[in-house]
Amino acid sequence: MKGPLFYSKILLFGEYGIIKDSKGLSIPYNFYKGALKSDASVSKEVSASNKSLEAFAIYLEKLTTDEPQLVSFDLEVLKADVAAGMYFDSSIPQGYGVGSSGALVAAIYDKYAQNKITVLENLTREKLLKLKTIFGKMESFFHGKSSGLDPLNSYLSLPILINSKDNIESTSIPSQNAEGKGAVFLLDSGIIGETAPMVQIFMEQMKNDGFRSMLKNQFIKHTDACVEDFVSGNIKSLFGNLKQLSHVVLDNFKPMIPAKFHDLWKKGIDTNEYYLKLCGSGGGGYILGFTEDFEKAKTALKDYKLEVVYNF
Repeated sequence: MKGPLFYSKILLFGEYGIIKDSKGLSIPYNFYKGALKSDASVSKEVSASNKSLEAFAIYLEKLTTDEPQLVSFDLEVLKADVAAGMYFDSSIPQGYGVGSSGALVAAIYDKYAQNKITVLENLTREKLLKLKTIFGKMESFFHGKSSGLDPLNSYLSLPILINSKDNIESTSIPSQNAEGKGAVFLLDSGIIGETAPMVQIFMEQMKNDGFRSMLKNQFIKHTDACVEDFVSGNIKSLFGNLKQLSHVVLDNFKPMIPAKFHDLWKKGIDTNEYYLKLCGSGGGGYILGFTEDFEKAKTALKDYKLEVVYNF
């Protein structure tokens, strides 16, 4: 058995903000992928993945019982497949902010959900929101509260524009310019990030009036502007807003930025050679970078491993 491939995702804009209704933009990233598989080999990784799927199946059984009107799964087949050694074979790094659990959730829904909403039908806003709700409930098994966006992106393999919590749509983004000097890139921090503790820090900070006001008047304002600029292809304005956003994150989200990257982050803002932002919840994993001249950024960041995600 070998299931279809599901890809990783990158939330270009909206981390933390979408919890409080900012705009967001999420794109599939085909460099990493995963699929459900079953074969006779039993390595440590296969065994760990199979164990995790066993626990997930029990969780999904409870979800089906608790919310039958939301989603139901062919649990008999799922359990039989898990018992026969099924696992999720994935190149998506865990704890890197590129949606490893999202791809797994999408694969399980695709194979075992009954009366599933498919990619081929007319995806109305209602259907997208229902999928997002289902995926949020499924993915919360892996890291507490989930928005459901990662699996949605992986399942549809389309860019998703988040206008607000209750208003999402699939969207098109400007075609990449293969000859362009500008780029969106991933910088490998070399540290595995944990989502739950970072979200916990954020929720604690949200109790503080000053932090809430900064979030609304600066962070969300610049995030929304970046999303609008990116989707409409307004690069000049985008980089102006990115610089502001990078600054706000450095000033207010320090715990989410690994300490050894604080100076590097500031250097980008000071030199305008690149701007860094969080990729996912932060704390490690990938850091997202934007530059109008990738060669310059590469020189400035020569000690780090960079992967280009999108060319301007």
